[in-house]
Amino acid sequence: MDAAVLDRRTRTHQECLPPDLVERLLALGHADVVRAQALAEDGDWFCARAWARLLSGRGDTPGALAVLAPYLATGWCTAAEEAARLLDAAGRAEEAAGLLLPFARGGERSALRELARLSARRGRAEEAYALLLPHIGNWYLAEPLADLAVGLGRGDAFAGMLTERILPGRPCGRCGGRDCTREPEPSNAVALLASVRERQGRTDEAFQVLYAYGSVPVNDRDPLAELLVRQGRIDELRTYAADGGHPAAVRRLAELLEERGDVAGAVELYRAHTGHPLGHAQALLAELLVRHGRGDEAIEVLRARETSDDCTLDRLCRLFAAEGRAEEGLAHLDALAERRGKEEWELLRLRGPLLAACGRLDEAVRQAGAHPEGGSPYAVEDLARLLADHGRREEAVALLDTDRVEHGRTLGPILVDLGRIDEAVALLRTPLPPVPPPSPADYSDCPPF
Repeated sequence: MDAAVLDRRTRTHQECLPPDLVERLLALGHADVVRAQALAEDGDWFCARAWARLLSGRGDTPGALAVLAPYLATGWCTAAEEAARLLDAAGRAEEAAGLLLPFARGGERSALRELARLSARRGRAEEAYALLLPHIGNWYLAEPLADLAVGLGRGDAFAGMLTERILPGRPCGRCGGRDCTREPEPSNAVALLASVRERQGRTDEAFQVLYAYGSVPVNDRDPLAELLVRQGRIDELRTYAADGGHPAAVRRLAELLEERGDVAGAVELYRAHTGHPLGHAQALLAELLVRHGRGDEAIEVLRARETSDDCTLDRLCRLFAAEGRAEEGLAHLDALAERRGKEEWELLRLRGPLLAACGRLDEAVRQAGAHPEGGSPYAVEDLARLLADHGRREEAVALLDTDRVEHGRTLGPILVDLGRIDEAVALLRTPLPPVPPPSPADYSDCPPF
């Protein structure tokens, strides 16, 4: 085994069994297959991880560690972190910390975070704080650092350090200049500062921070909107969301109204913001309507929008099929293709499930084969998935057999569904041909590029 190869396979899910398929094999009773791949000389990490966790769950920590030992021997940080978690779960925190320490010293941030968590659990919060403090500029490590600071009663000192990194005129952490307009480092400094103040019981100061420096949404969650909800300041949330410039706040207010049973209020709120360019209120409104059995209204919401973007069009076509209005969906795609002057593969891809919903799957297959892009790898995979979804897996396999390795990610799960487990494993574990390095002839500084 080689750490670089393991890392590449884990990141790309290539030349290995992907984690969802590993879980599926276990659920289907093929634990022997997972075990064999975990223990193979050129091991499969996702199989090894799943098998080790299975053994650990049975109380066999030594067996679990034995599975991970060859991976650990490569010096791969991911394997060390997994082994440390299993050791910690078995009450062997000191050994877990010992595994992580070399990687933490080398600056591996995931190892640093895991080691800090372990140290805090062992009653060594001071050590954990000292370990992470030099990395305050890293958003991933600043989060647990904030937790430690509050727990140790050092909230004020930590808040002061964050404030220095937020204030205008501070030296940039990358270039050292004072006029640099880069975002604070860590990038979540404002949200962390507000969080520290809130946990200290100083909520007015938390609000001041978010209003003064701006509340930047993360994962579609607005820290100011969340704080307003936690503090019950709903009228203030309404005002904050009113201009539409804070779409995450609009979403949070709509969620709150729905939680309180005011579906009509949530619908009205989304409708008021459907034209704002910063948000995606149409999609959220459609999802809300579907949740409450109003799929026909959801279709009209999405159809009223210019459906040139793929996401909206995909949602709309799925809704047409789910609501038993597949023929209308086909007519909508016909009109769109006429406006565009041609039918790209993306439109034909969406047409396939609608035709299948109308009992016209064979027609979908014929149309796909006749399309100019019908022989492309992506089109073949789309058609194979459509056939497999409608119980015609052997035909799907026949389509993908033209180049098994290229289509392995799509073909593998279909072979598993057919009970051809060994074939699926062999295919997914087949090394991909090396990609040749680019040559100077591949580049040009003259148009067309």
